[in-house]
Amino acid sequence: MDLSIQDITYCKGVGTRRADILRKELGVHTALDLLLQYPYKYIDRSRFIYIHEIDNEDTYVQIKGTITEYHTIGIGKGQRLVAIFSDGQNTIELVWFKGIQYLKLQLQTPYLLFGKPSAFNHQYNFVHPELTPLSKVTPEMTSGLEPYYNTTERMKNAGLNSKAMRSIIFHLKEELKQGLPETLDMDLVHQYHLMGRAAAIYNVHFPKDTPTMQQARARLKFEELFYIQLQLLRQMKRREQNAGYRMPIVGKFFHQFYRECLPFALTGAQKRVIHEIQDDMRSGKQMNRLLQGDVGSGKTLVALLCALLAADNGFQTCIMAPTEILAQQHMQTIGELLKQTDVQVGLLTGSTSRKQRESLHAALRSGQIHILIGTHALLEDEVQFANLGLCIIDEQHRFGVAQRSRLWYKNERPPHILVMTATPIPRTLAMTVYGDLQVSVIDELPPGRKPVQTLHYTLMRRQAIYQFLQQQIDKGQQVYVVYPLIKENEKLDLQDLQNGFEEICQQFPQYRVSMVHGQMKSAEKDEQMQLFQRGETQILVATTVIEVGVNVPNASVMVIMNAERFGLSQLHQLRGRVGRGAEQSYCILLTRVELSKDTRQRMDIMVATNDGFRIAEADLQLRGPGDLEGTQQSGLPFDLKIASLATDGQLLQVARQAAMDILDKDPLLEHERHRLYKQHLDLLRMTAVNWSDIS
Repeated sequence: MDLSIQDITYCKGVGTRRADILRKELGVHTALDLLLQYPYKYIDRSRFIYIHEIDNEDTYVQIKGTITEYHTIGIGKGQRLVAIFSDGQNTIELVWFKGIQYLKLQLQTPYLLFGKPSAFNHQYNFVHPELTPLSKVTPEMTSGLEPYYNTTERMKNAGLNSKAMRSIIFHLKEELKQGLPETLDMDLVHQYHLMGRAAAIYNVHFPKDTPTMQQARARLKFEELFYIQLQLLRQMKRREQNAGYRMPIVGKFFHQFYRECLPFALTGAQKRVIHEIQDDMRSGKQMNRLLQGDVGSGKTLVALLCALLAADNGFQTCIMAPTEILAQQHMQTIGELLKQTDVQVGLLTGSTSRKQRESLHAALRSGQIHILIGTHALLEDEVQFANLGLCIIDEQHRFGVAQRSRLWYKNERPPHILVMTATPIPRTLAMTVYGDLQVSVIDELPPGRKPVQTLHYTLMRRQAIYQFLQQQIDKGQQVYVVYPLIKENEKLDLQDLQNGFEEICQQFPQYRVSMVHGQMKSAEKDEQMQLFQRGETQILVATTVIEVGVNVPNASVMVIMNAERFGLSQLHQLRGRVGRGAEQSYCILLTRVELSKDTRQRMDIMVATNDGFRIAEADLQLRGPGDLEGTQQSGLPFDLKIASLATDGQLLQVARQAAMDILDKDPLLEHERHRLYKQHLDLLRMTAVNWSDIS
C-alpha cells in the first residue's frame, strides 16, 4: 500500500483516538508522515556494564542484577519507593516517586535495569529506571541502537510515549522494505555518495549500528537542506528576471554630501558595501539585499548614501524602523548629517499629530520629501509616494513578511529593497532564512573605536561596582543600568527597574538619573532619553528598550543586572550602546552566584570576545536556530525535521552548491530531467507554511 496515502488510523497500534492526537500534536496524517518523525537520539542497548563502571550522569546504561530489598518512605503524595539493586558485586539505590502502586517488584528475580544514573549526596542512584525481567527481554531490546522520539504531554497522557511511538513505527517495518519513491535524481545520489531514500528512512528508525545510522541521517539531512536551497535559489533566480528601477546617476546630492558633510572617512568595508548596492541599483533588476553589520559599524551612514543615490535619480526612499525611539534616532542622526544640504527628510510615527500628518502626506505625494523615516505607520494606505524607489528596513526581523510586503505596492513596480540588521547572523542561518537575498557585510568598525572591556561579577559585588561607576561619572562619562523586569515579581528572584531606580538614586544623590521602560508614554520616554542624550542626566536606568538604536557617545559604562536572564545576542546588542566615543568603555555583567553550565558559558563568551559573528555562532550552538530572535522555522520555506542549522553547516554548503549547479543550467527547473525536483518542491510547498516570495 502507498504509505503516503495510508491513514494513520489504520496503522497497527494507533486507532481513532490516538490518530486524532497525532494529527493535532504532530501534524501526522499518513503512515509516511509517521515515518518522517525521526528519532532525536539513540541509546546503545548492546552494551552492559557493572555498577562500579558508572562514571557520569549523562549516559543511559543497562545492568543485569536482582532486587535484594525494597521499602516505602513517607505517606500520601510525598511517598516514594526505594529498592536496592545488586549486580552480584555492588549495590545501587533505585527510587520511584510515581506509579508506586503499579510496581510489582520480585526479590531475587533477575532483571535488566535500564536508565540514566543521578548523583545524590556524592552517590549514584537511579530515579524511575526501567526494569524488565530477564525472561521477558527480547533480542530486539538489546541489539544495537534504540531510537527515542519527541512526544508532547498530551501524547504521553494517551500512552503515546517514545516507546509506544517506536512500537507503532516498528509495525511499518515490512511495508517500508517494499520501498518508497525516490525524491532525488539518481545521478545526484551517486554524485554525493548518498543512501537511497527508502534505505535511509529504514535505517534511521532501525539502525543496526552507528555508522549505518549516521549514513542514513546524512542522506535525510542532505535532502532537507537541498530542497530548502533549491527553493530559495530558484526564488532568487526568478527575482533576477524582475525589472527594477534603474538608478545610474551619481549626482549633486551624493557628491555634495560626500565632499562637504561626511563626518569621517568611510571604512573599506563601507565603501565595498556601497559599491555592491550601487551595482544592484543601476543594473535594471530589482535589488533584494541583506546588509549585516555589527553594532556601531556604520550601517546608517551606508543607508543614507544609498538614499542619496536614489534622490539623484528622482526617486524617494523610506526607512522603516521597529520602534519610535529608533525612528527618532535615525531622524536625529540623518537630519543632523543633511542640515547643510537641500535634501528633505520627514518623520512619521504613531505619535505624529493629524495636522503634521496632513502636511507630511502632501509633501510626500508632491515629491518634496526625499527621505521618509518611520515606524509601522509607513505601511498605512494613506501614505503615498510620488516615486518610491528604495525601501530600507532596519532590524527587519522585527517585522512580519505580510507587514513588509505592503511597502512593495507603494509604486508601480516593487522598489529596491535593502534590509539591515545589527544582529550578526551565523553563516548557516544566512544561507537558509536569508538564502534568497544577496548579502553584504560591514565587518570593520570606524577608526578610533576602542573595544569594549567586558567584566563578569556576581550581584554580591554591587557596592564595588557602584564605586567604579562614581569614578567614571566623575570623569565626565555617563552610565546605563539595565534591568530584566520593570516591577518586582514574587515568582522571580530578579532585580527590577522600579526598586533599582530608587537604589541608584540613593547611591548617587549628587547625580541626575533618567528612567526609560516600555510601559511609559512615548512623550515621557522621549523626554527622558533626550535628557540623557544631552548629558543633563548622568545615569539612565532602563529595560531592554535601549537595546537598539540609542546612540550616546559619552556613555561609557553598561551595567546589566541579572545578565543570566538575557541571551547572547541580546547581551551583545546592549553592549553595543557603549563604546561609541573615544574613551575606554565597559560592559559589566552582574549575575547570581549559582549559574547553570550554559549560562556560565554565555558569560565567558561575552567576556572573551567583542566579535558579533563569533557570538552569533556561539548563540546558535547553545540555543539552536528555533530559539534565536526572528529566526523561528517559519522563516524557512520548509520545516527542518532532522537537519540542524547549528551543527550541519558543512552539509548545508554542499547541498547549496548542488542546488546552485542545477539552477545554473536550468534556472526555472523546466528540463524534463529536473521534473522530479519541481514536483517535490510543489508537494513541499503544499504541505508547508505559506511561504511568501517577499523576504
